[in-house]
Amino acid sequence: MKLRLSAAAVLAAASLTLAACGGGSSATGGQGGAPALTLGTLVDLRSWDPSQAHVGHVLQPYQLAYDSLLLREPDGTLSPMLATEWEYNADNTVLTMDLRTDVTFSDGAKFDAAAAKANLDGFKKANGPQMQQLAAVKEVKAVDEDTIELSLSKPDPSLEFYLSQAAGLMASPKAIGSEGIKTNPVGSGPYVMDKAATVAGSQYVFTAREGYWNKDLQKFSKVTLKYLQDPTARVNAIVSGQVDATLLDPKTGKQADGAGLQLVTNQVDWSGLLLLDRNGEVNKPLGDVRVRQAINYALDRKTLLEQINFGQGTPTSQVFGKDSGAWAESLEDAYPYNPEKAKALLKEAGHADDVVIEVPTLPGSEAMLAAIKQQLGEVGITFNPGAALTSTYTSDIAAKKFTALFFNLFQGEPWVAINQMVSTKALYNPFKTTTPELQAKIDAVEVAGKDAGKAAQEVNQYVTENAWFAPLFRVNQMYYVNPKKVTVTPQVQQAVPSIYNYAPAK
Repeated sequence: MKLRLSAAAVLAAASLTLAACGGGSSATGGQGGAPALTLGTLVDLRSWDPSQAHVGHVLQPYQLAYDSLLLREPDGTLSPMLATEWEYNADNTVLTMDLRTDVTFSDGAKFDAAAAKANLDGFKKANGPQMQQLAAVKEVKAVDEDTIELSLSKPDPSLEFYLSQAAGLMASPKAIGSEGIKTNPVGSGPYVMDKAATVAGSQYVFTAREGYWNKDLQKFSKVTLKYLQDPTARVNAIVSGQVDATLLDPKTGKQADGAGLQLVTNQVDWSGLLLLDRNGEVNKPLGDVRVRQAINYALDRKTLLEQINFGQGTPTSQVFGKDSGAWAESLEDAYPYNPEKAKALLKEAGHADDVVIEVPTLPGSEAMLAAIKQQLGEVGITFNPGAALTSTYTSDIAAKKFTALFFNLFQGEPWVAINQMVSTKALYNPFKTTTPELQAKIDAVEVAGKDAGKAAQEVNQYVTENAWFAPLFRVNQMYYVNPKKVTVTPQVQQAVPSIYNYAPAK
């Protein structure tokens, strides 16, 4: 695999960059008359240390303070950022990257090969939620001042993608591993945190950094992130002009539509149940495939979609998305609604009346969980939603605190998706479930190169037939913007756009 792009390519691609006026202020509300932007966010970061960065909603805030080695365009294409060129060797086990030489961090430290190596080494050791992104990297070598080599223990089809995500975020080598970076990010990105204006747990304010290397990615004097976990709070904020863009749900989206706000939508996530304890280690009935299949047959996906999610999505029985290449038409309705078949499977398995499934409550999903409880109860399955998920949910999952989970997961590229929810290294496979048959299919994807999507269809077939999950539908992401202030280009396989995808309204 080989990709060589000029450093100028990213500048041309960056025409869709951050440039909009902040909520509750005029178009010249920023410093020096430059525009400002205010975004409503769903997640409050536990740490601004990039080694603790996550994906999805949680990646966007880090992009304010940290550049990444590679830039992922809205359509998923990878472009230069801190790395200007990159190339694999013949067997895809060594990735060589040429780096920019004109970049500094906000504390004055220089970005070079030594700094990149320090970040990559630190990411591997920090035990962050995405540490598996560099699991295949066995050594990082600074070849010279502006060249690094990543040597792999085996090919990783998603490494370049990961270097545009959490693993590619670059912090000052002076700050790596420090206590201070947890509350005050120190990166080479376009903005620096305004500590005086920032209130942890409420709002995070960033101002333009002087001397930033790429002015095309720095259209604002100020960017404010308002933490608004509740969807009602978010819709009230955007309708009243306190924020310029935010993610809503089908119910609050109706209010936003009525206020003349613009919907920017794409299908990124699948929503449904992750039946985590597939070996029955803690919840014995879940170890029987017939019980897991019964759960799938007991769910009336179309009714749940129409009545609870206002039709905003597409019913599905598979967890791999259409953009991944692993999606199969034959699996789309693998588990049609059939409560009688569900009852028969439970009886055959000897679990007609003893299946109890407990899940934490995903905030905002209360109505959906109540409907699932009713449908599963109709076939004899007890379904108990519990306390709300907290900011420690990733560590709770890894600690096997939950045997099942109602969640939304993004449908990424095949190797990314496999390592997110299927492989024994996946966060969402905390019980490390596998079989020799499945592992052989996963190994085939790893070495398939451009045919990874086709090879991953076999993995998709396996986990669907063995009911590792009970997906309900692919969700229409409902990202609303104030069209008088901002335009937004959606990001493929992301519910929330990258910070670079915003532009001023014309």
